[in-house]
Amino acid sequence: MDPITHGITGALLGKGLFSKREAKVAIFAATLGAVFPDIDMVAEVVSRDPLAIVKYHRSITHSFVAMPFFAMLLAALTPPVLNWLKRRYPRLRDWQAPGFWMLTLIYTVGIASHIILDGMTSFGTRIWYPISSERVAWDMLFIVDFGFLAVILSPQVAAWICSDPARSRRRAIRSWVLFTAVALFVWAIARPAGYGFHLWVVALASAIFAALFFVPSMSGWGFQISRAAWCQAGIVVMVAYLVGAGYFHHEAYLRVEKFAARKDVAVDRMGALPIPPSFLDWDDAIRSHHGVYEAQFDLRNPQPPDFRFIPDSPPDEFIARAFKRPEVRLFWNFARFPSIASFSAHGEHVVELGENRYADGMRHGPQPFTYELIFDPDGKLLAEGWLTNGVLRKHLQRVVPSTASADSQKASE
Repeated sequence: MDPITHGITGALLGKGLFSKREAKVAIFAATLGAVFPDIDMVAEVVSRDPLAIVKYHRSITHSFVAMPFFAMLLAALTPPVLNWLKRRYPRLRDWQAPGFWMLTLIYTVGIASHIILDGMTSFGTRIWYPISSERVAWDMLFIVDFGFLAVILSPQVAAWICSDPARSRRRAIRSWVLFTAVALFVWAIARPAGYGFHLWVVALASAIFAALFFVPSMSGWGFQISRAAWCQAGIVVMVAYLVGAGYFHHEAYLRVEKFAARKDVAVDRMGALPIPPSFLDWDDAIRSHHGVYEAQFDLRNPQPPDFRFIPDSPPDEFIARAFKRPEVRLFWNFARFPSIASFSAHGEHVVELGENRYADGMRHGPQPFTYELIFDPDGKLLAEGWLTNGVLRKHLQRVVPSTASADSQKASE
């Protein structure tokens, strides 16, 4: 899940659960804890390894095993850092840090929220690393879920609106306009990406935001509710949203099971994967012995999903050479619904390994996380790496193997 959603989740937990004492530092600690695990992205930035995102992301910093260590480390660093900031910025002199063990608890809750939410996406999170390198993926939330973001942010905004009666009307108007504008923006970008939805959904969302932002302050009862109570209500709604996502995932999974049973598919792996724009939309996938079955559908449609089959290319010497590469073996262990394409182009031979976990809504071009190897007609590896029009275009660049690597491959053959 994206870092912004993680940070807002941490803020909601901090305000709802830990704002009775030393509120400012407690809320900051919960927010920092909720974004901290993504510090492993630094390895992707500084590493020249194109597979860094597969090797390093969502491992030790996303592990329940290492979580207590990181929580205590952050708790130990907080008081000296806060004291330094108070000396440098006098306006912070009234800030007080909770005790060590309370800070450890707050950071633990923040980090745990990050691990759990990432586990609910389809990327895969090594939650027991280094004891186990298995990636957990509960496939309940898309990696950027605007519905979930609205659920965790709106109660915090409502609490902010009602915290100052004199400014509540102006704050409510600005908040409603901003939330409606974001909903319109999401509607505008969703259709070109192949995940369009009706404009009436934007109108309904705008009406809900209006009721949440205007009614409590205009009727007066919103001023009687504390920020902690607002955020506690938000936590309840957040949990209900996640439970709903789990229910709809179960319903989507039943459809892929029925298809596999009806068609007698030899299943290696199957799953129901969330796609935009809501948890009513799913991408069912099956990895069989000879390819991938895939279907996108809306749960409101009672008809069985229309699956398409993406066959693997027949085994050949180039595929065999590709799978001798450690990079390819690493990719294959990461991929959940991979496909293999082997073909000739421009006097060279190409082996493409696709990952159908993140399907392109328009089905144009390669799927995200497509790994490519290019050989000359004699089987010598010329280049390998992520297709540059795949996911994270600026970071996943094609690489040419070094002479030492090529010599190593030749020797192994």
